[in-house]
Amino acid sequence: MIYAAAAVFGYVFGSIPFGLVLCKMAGLGDIRNIGSGNIGATNVLRTGNKPLALATLLLDSGKGAIAVLLAFYFIDYNAAMIAGFAALVGHCYPIWLKFKGGKGVATTIGTLLALSPILGGIACTVWLIMALIFRVSSLAALVAVGVMPIIAHYLFANPNLSGLCAMIAALVYLKHRENIQRLFKGEEPKIGTKKK
Repeated sequence: MIYAAAAVFGYVFGSIPFGLVLCKMAGLGDIRNIGSGNIGATNVLRTGNKPLALATLLLDSGKGAIAVLLAFYFIDYNAAMIAGFAALVGHCYPIWLKFKGGKGVATTIGTLLALSPILGGIACTVWLIMALIFRVSSLAALVAVGVMPIIAHYLFANPNLSGLCAMIAALVYLKHRENIQRLFKGEEPKIGTKKK
């Protein structure tokens, strides 16, 4: 029951659509009608409002981190992993938006940083390197989450953590299936591309 409570808390907290809320508060309208229609920071950046995109990034990351830290403080590390993954599911499939949410990259980063600063730091570094080289956010994210299960396996003697990373990667890849198709076609937009 305690682990179930951690999952419910993580999901509900992760479901908060910060990108949508911030854009509406800033007078930019519904972010779902802009660019890719995604509620995450990358699409908020397409509005041209960099501070708003940064705020969305931090808040979406915070959803995963806070869920992890609270579950760890009140329960244990396994509950923290459950809460972090549930927060990611909540972000990707929020109950408030008819289960149509973001793609989970920022929430993944927050979750990993809270669970293991080393693992999270490596994920951020891989993302940054790929983003600087190719200027494609989705590609950077896919590579970063894709290598996390392998890195977690070799760095930590915790099969639950490497299993969690594999589940996270599977969910993020599922949410990026359209991006993957565009990547193969060479049609994926560059970072900072505004809406047309």
